[in-house]
Amino acid sequence: MVGSACYRYAAPFLATIARGIDVSLQEIGIAIAIVELFGLFSPVVGHIVDRMTRRSAMTVGLIGVGVGAAMAAATNGLAMFTVALIVISQSKALFDLSMGAWIIDHTPFEMRSRVIGLNETSWAAALLLGVSTMGLITAAFGWRAGFAAGGIAAGLCAAAVWLRVPDRSVAQRHADSPPMQRGRVAAMGWFVIASTLAMTAASHCIVITFGSWLEDDFDFRPSGITAVVFGLGLVELAASITSARRTDVWGKERSTMWGVALMIPGAIGLVLFNDHLVPGLLSFGLILLGFEFAIVSVLGLGEYVVPGAPGRGLGLLFAAGTFGRALVTVPATALYEASGIGRSAMLATALAGVAFAATWRLDRVSHT
Repeated sequence: MVGSACYRYAAPFLATIARGIDVSLQEIGIAIAIVELFGLFSPVVGHIVDRMTRRSAMTVGLIGVGVGAAMAAATNGLAMFTVALIVISQSKALFDLSMGAWIIDHTPFEMRSRVIGLNETSWAAALLLGVSTMGLITAAFGWRAGFAAGGIAAGLCAAAVWLRVPDRSVAQRHADSPPMQRGRVAAMGWFVIASTLAMTAASHCIVITFGSWLEDDFDFRPSGITAVVFGLGLVELAASITSARRTDVWGKERSTMWGVALMIPGAIGLVLFNDHLVPGLLSFGLILLGFEFAIVSVLGLGEYVVPGAPGRGLGLLFAAGTFGRALVTVPATALYEASGIGRSAMLATALAGVAFAATWRLDRVSHT
């Protein structure tokens, strides 16, 4: 939760941060795109994870998140802020990949989505508790204080992981994992990667602009944005819990497809109702609900990407997601500055359609 909160904090307060370092939204959007491009190193990080003990990788990752948050709090310009976000994102990738690999190491395949779904409630809690708390700190003391609080919390969590997680060598793959040729991306894995890239890009088109939309169109301030973030955290929590309960029953491929299908009417709704606060927020909530359910479901298929190397497989999914975000950050912010969030939502609609096509094909391939 703490690592995700530090990572997710910047997006809803991007306009506030941009004013604080005296840059435009489009300039800071370019910086975010650069940060996301560094996510392409996630397969390398995953390879490192497969060679380290899980405790060591998780601890180093959390320490890095704390260092990056401290750098962001002390930033003196856009360049330093960009470097700070790179440190946070790559350190969080190290933590998440090692944690995901640990789950794959120890969890039977038929109940893996339940475990991943329960674990992914921390992503929702990052908005519900983490970013909301950092937002209240921002309203009272400024955005730098929000990053500082996140950095301190990450340091405390690193100490807790080091003291409480057993220091074991890398475990063998669980015996129930699907037997496939080791080392290369499987044919089914490419559809998993494609769907992850497109659905993440679609969601990010709205995530990166909704805070500015609330400020510009409805005169929201940090405290008001924090209240919205809290509500969105509840939506994500509902999606994660539903995925934990139902994805293994419905099937991981089909659940991913249904989650992406929910994103499409949500994106269309934001195109049509972006001038109205309540319908616009409900549309955004539907996008977030579908995305969270889909992404939790697709993570259960991570082992299919590179059979026998869960760290590398999850690393490729992380890279696909970060490349998707990097791909749309500049055009989404540029579309927003030119014409408002409606144009960004149009781009999200098209990308959600691509994601649905990929997940539909994934479902067909997996059942032939």
